[in-house]
Amino acid sequence: MSCDNIRTHFHAYLDGELDVLRSLEFEEHLKGCSSCSGAHQEYRSLRTAMATPSLYFRAPRGLERKLRSAVRKAAHDETSRPAWRWTWIWNRPAWLAPFAAAALVMVVSLHLLNQHWTEDRRAQEMVSAHVRSLMVYHLTDVASSDQHTVKPWFNGKLNFSPTVIDPSTEGFPLIGGRLDYVADSPVAAIVYQRRKHYINLFVSPANQTATTKVDLHSLHGYNLFHWLQGGMEYWAVSDVNKNDLQQFVELVREAPAGIAR
Repeated sequence: MSCDNIRTHFHAYLDGELDVLRSLEFEEHLKGCSSCSGAHQEYRSLRTAMATPSLYFRAPRGLERKLRSAVRKAAHDETSRPAWRWTWIWNRPAWLAPFAAAALVMVVSLHLLNQHWTEDRRAQEMVSAHVRSLMVYHLTDVASSDQHTVKPWFNGKLNFSPTVIDPSTEGFPLIGGRLDYVADSPVAAIVYQRRKHYINLFVSPANQTATTKVDLHSLHGYNLFHWLQGGMEYWAVSDVNKNDLQQFVELVREAPAGIAR
């Protein structure tokens, strides 16, 4: 098998999908090709790391209690509205009322649960993207400490212009930037450093223009700050301590926001 064939069949080999003959050819090639053997080891390491249970979302403790409380409150608010809003139910056969009430509870429950899971799942995806960038040696596509080099690099690659600042005097030197994909959507990843720690600042267009407060998440040993500003969504992710990351976030928030095109 040639090197091109080997690279094409890496995943099939690791998944045990090759027949015996092709598997033997694959292994024989790896013995004599250091380049393919090294790439094979990287794939195996990445698959092992991505299979770590700590990278998967688990519903936080107390979610069920909060959900039940929110459903009861929503149901109470609905039943407290003027009676005429419910006449369509009571004018129907009596057997429909329980089904209507159950449908209401289900809709409210799904809405609240979806909001909670969407935020947590988004945080999980950001941590995964951060870890992935450190594991596969793909921290930057453009390596530069010059913001006037990194910012123009994104032109033509994204439909927005991300914020790129240079807070090196504050102890957060700019390392570069890259194009990343989170939830099948392209995002700008601007990379900074704090001592020996890397910070990924993920930027993408938001579905609203309002500025929101900064939310702190802690996940698998990583700190994440999330906020909306100027029509953009920001996630700052790092294993640096919370206070240092918060200082970095304040510097970003003070700079002009990126521009959607």
